[in-house]
Amino acid sequence: MSGLLEHLFPKASAAGLSIVLPEGQDPRIMQAAKLIAERKLAQVKVLASPEEAAESMRGLSFSGLDIEVVDYLNSADFELLAQTLYERRKAKGLSEQEAREMCKNRLYFGNLMLNRGLVGGLVAGAVASTPDMLRSAFHCIGTAKGIRIGSSCFVMDLARPSEAGDETLIFADSGVNPNPSAEELVDIAISTIHTHQALMDSQPRLAFLSYSTKGSAKGELVDKMSQAAEMTAKRCAELGLQALVDGELQLDAAIVPSVAAAKAPDSPLQGAANILIFPDLNCGNICYKIVERLAGADAYGPILQGLAKPVNDLSRGCSAEDIVGVTAITICQALVSE
Repeated sequence: MSGLLEHLFPKASAAGLSIVLPEGQDPRIMQAAKLIAERKLAQVKVLASPEEAAESMRGLSFSGLDIEVVDYLNSADFELLAQTLYERRKAKGLSEQEAREMCKNRLYFGNLMLNRGLVGGLVAGAVASTPDMLRSAFHCIGTAKGIRIGSSCFVMDLARPSEAGDETLIFADSGVNPNPSAEELVDIAISTIHTHQALMDSQPRLAFLSYSTKGSAKGELVDKMSQAAEMTAKRCAELGLQALVDGELQLDAAIVPSVAAAKAPDSPLQGAANILIFPDLNCGNICYKIVERLAGADAYGPILQGLAKPVNDLSRGCSAEDIVGVTAITICQALVSE
């Protein structure tokens, strides 16, 4: 087990919350449900028809475990959840019949359970695509107060500590927004601070990354990151968030204290950033994969953030253990969002 999960599992277990796993047709989900319940990380609700459950649970027993397999198409909550969706979306032209049809989609049903407080978080994506995950979450849950866009991050559990001594870094946005504006980067940064607060015990220290450090080069991308850093620092002050923010910074000036002393001696980060904000999805996605594949880091994500309640995506190549790890992260996010 990674150091990150060793830290998160006791916190998740103590929370006593519930999680919904909508993709009960997949054997990996059923295996993960058993592991989650055995480790007492959460109460588990799995969405599956009786036929699906019979197939995906083959060889498994949930006897004595806090797991409920919900036949969502015949659930006593179906009409309540369909009405909830209709009330949320009727101003957009959704009819009651359309809401009922959408509620037959397991992602919508699961997100509506979360909306109504029937569960504390949702984890899916072993079968569903990321666009489908995001669409259902936005329709049923929406974004958090004061946040205009959803985003994502990867939690990088490093193979060896950074030169500043951090064992975990957070990369954002690495999975959702292709080319965020400076204003959108502020939302991404604030959401990432909340993710950090849910998972870590240290102070959030954000570096807005660029090919320039404090005006060493000129260009639109440099200006975007510098402006985003300035606006984020102001927003943190308004919200009372105890975070250190700086940018624009090159990566070495952000995470190597000796380089920061030479390139950015007045930076409040002092080369000890633990959150890296990337200019665009291209940079963020490439960089997390480089650190994962070449530096041996464990990458958890994409962790969705900026939503009113915790919903998380899985890689379609995930294992049952991966699902357990993301569930622990989701439960810890729920503790902050409540």
